[in-house]
Amino acid sequence: MLRTIRPDQLVPGMYVQRLSGSWLDHPFWRRSFVADADAVTRIRESGVPDLVIDVSLGLAPEDGLVGHARVAGVGAAHAPEQTSAAIDVEVSAPATATSSAPGGQASPPASAVSTSTSAVAASFEHEVRSARELLESGRALVEAMFNEARLGRCVDTASADPLIDAVCESVLRNPHALVSVARLKTADDYTYLHSMAVAGLMTGLARRLGLAEGAVHAAAKGGLLHDMGKAVSPLNVLNKPGSLSEDEYAAMRRHPEDGHRLLVESGVDDPATLDIALHHHEKMDGTGYPHRLPGERISQMARMAAVCDVYDAITSDRPYKRGWCPAESLKRMASWTGHFDPVIFQAFVKSLGIYPVGTLVRLQSEQLAVVIEQSPAALLKPRVRVFHCIRRRTRVLMYETDLSAPGCTDRIVQSEAPGDWGLRDLEKLWLP
Repeated sequence: MLRTIRPDQLVPGMYVQRLSGSWLDHPFWRRSFVADADAVTRIRESGVPDLVIDVSLGLAPEDGLVGHARVAGVGAAHAPEQTSAAIDVEVSAPATATSSAPGGQASPPASAVSTSTSAVAASFEHEVRSARELLESGRALVEAMFNEARLGRCVDTASADPLIDAVCESVLRNPHALVSVARLKTADDYTYLHSMAVAGLMTGLARRLGLAEGAVHAAAKGGLLHDMGKAVSPLNVLNKPGSLSEDEYAAMRRHPEDGHRLLVESGVDDPATLDIALHHHEKMDGTGYPHRLPGERISQMARMAAVCDVYDAITSDRPYKRGWCPAESLKRMASWTGHFDPVIFQAFVKSLGIYPVGTLVRLQSEQLAVVIEQSPAALLKPRVRVFHCIRRRTRVLMYETDLSAPGCTDRIVQSEAPGDWGLRDLEKLWLP
C-alpha cells in the first residue's frame, strides 16, 4: 500500500517508493529503498515537498515516530498531524471506496485502502522489478544473436528458449508490467529491446485470442526473432536520425527476407517463427511488403506480429523522433484503414487497455493523472495516480483512485501529450 507523507514524517525503516518535488534536485535518482538515518537526513535537507512510501515493505506512519510524536494503533484514530498530511491538498477529488480523497472530502480509513489496493499495486510493482532484470538479460542475448549474424555465423536461436519461457511467465503473472517497461527503451537500445517488447506483446495478444499455450510460446518466439534481418541492414541506415532516401528505404525493406534467410540458415524450421519474420510487414489491403499479400493469405501469427511490431515502434523513442503516447498510438492505428486485421486489433486493444499503463490522462475533475493499472472489466476506467490540478495549475499530493470502483463519479475525458505539459519523464510517476 502506498502513502504520501512529508519529509518530517519520514523515519528509518520506512520504504521510500518515490520522491516528489523537483526530480533533478532531490538527493536520490529513481530509487526505491528502505530509509536509514542518513537517507532521512538527506531527504529532509533536500527541499523535497513530499514522498511516497510503501507500508507493505517497511514501517507505516503508525509504527514509528510521526511528526516527532508516537502514534499508537493501526487503522484506529490517527494523530491530527498525520491525518492532515493525508488530506491536506488544495484541490478536491471525488471520494471513492479505494482512493484517498484530498481537499477535505471524506477519506476512507487506511485499512480500507490497504485492503482494496495492495494486491493490485504489489502485483504490478513486483513484476516490474522482475521485468527490468528480464529485459536486461534479454537485451544482452538478442544483441549477441545480432552480432553473430553480422559476423556471418549461424545464430543459436535455441539459446533463446529459456528467455522466451521467462517472457511468457512474466506476462502470465502480470500482462502489463513487461510491455510497459520495455516501451521505455532508449533510441540506442531500440533494435534489441524492440524484439523483447514484441515478444511480450505477442504473448499477451495470443492469450487474449485464446490460443493454446504452445501457440503462445510460438508467438513469443516469433516476436523475439522477427527482426533478425536488421542484423545485416546497414548500420548507418538503421540508426539514421533523418528521413531515408529511396535507396535507403529499399535497403530497410529487405530485412524481412534477410531475417527469413538467416533463420533458415541457422537451422530454424518452426513455421510460425519463419512466417512472422518474413511477413510481419504485410497489410490486409495487400500494400505491405515483401510480397504484397492480401489479407486472406496472411497467417494469423503474421497479422498479430504486424500489430505488435507497429505499436512498439510508434510508442518508442527512435533516432529520428520521440515516441507517441500509448493511447494516442492506439487511436491512430485504429484509423489506418486496410492496415491491420480488425478482429486481432480489437483483441490487442483489450490486452493493453484503451488507456495503457503510463498514459497521461485528463479527468473530468480537471486533474491530470497517469494510468497505473487496468480494470479488465472496464477498459475505459483504469486505476490512475492523480498528481496535478489543472484548474489551480499546481502539483498535488499524489493519490490513487480506481475509476471502475462503485460510487466513483470521476472519469477520463481524454489522453494528453506529456510534452504539452512539460513532462519528459512521466515514467517517474508510475514506475516503482
